[in-house]
Amino acid sequence: MHAIDPRPGDALVEIGPGMGALTGLLAARVNAASPGHRLHVIELDRDLARSLQQRLPGAEIEIHEADVLDFDFTTLPAPLRVVGNLPYNISSPILFRLFDIAPRLLDVHVMLQREVVERIVSAPGSGDYGRLSVMMQYRFDAEAVLEVGPHAFRPAPKVDSSVVRLVPRPADELAARDIGVLSRVVQAAFGQRRKMLRNTLRGWFDPARLAGLDIDPQARAEDLPVAAFVRLANAAATAAPPAAAPRDG
Repeated sequence: MHAIDPRPGDALVEIGPGMGALTGLLAARVNAASPGHRLHVIELDRDLARSLQQRLPGAEIEIHEADVLDFDFTTLPAPLRVVGNLPYNISSPILFRLFDIAPRLLDVHVMLQREVVERIVSAPGSGDYGRLSVMMQYRFDAEAVLEVGPHAFRPAPKVDSSVVRLVPRPADELAARDIGVLSRVVQAAFGQRRKMLRNTLRGWFDPARLAGLDIDPQARAEDLPVAAFVRLANAAATAAPPAAAPRDG
């Protein structure tokens, strides 16, 4: 709660409130900061949504019974602050959904499996650095703010958890000409992690063109910083796309 720090007038939405362990605290803070201001929650499970509605007055929360992957975030006020304990089995799709709506966001504080947070914030050269790292760091300033052990849950899971803070980067810092091309280039580069870029990106670039972009053809995807992937994507955006890029592994 300290990391989130709701402020007067904030528009907050909680993803997957579940049994409402955090929901009541958030609703109280939202109302205390701005009386009459309601916390929005997105919950897919009908029974959990009904339970929340019974335990928390309608004046405090507005429940949206929906799948977060399909939810229309334009129906909520902006800039929006997102919080939640994300379902670990679909955390990556939800993160990319937040990527898509980043222009409407003020910040994001979500709990994830610790290894996912480590992937998000990892630096080039790390074994955790991959497609998720590049794409999230391109769009957000990312920071791990809290570690949560299994003892904090009942029943205790077999994994550790972490809370990550994501703050959208200003539009003038987003240098990719075509975000779709950036995504495809990154996916292709990491599709075969042990192979050199001259092989993984051969459908996009030959070794000479890689060298001309100040990219070592013998480097591997995990060696490149985000800015280098943007440089590759902008060069690729000026040429025809490959017939088929390797799938992310």
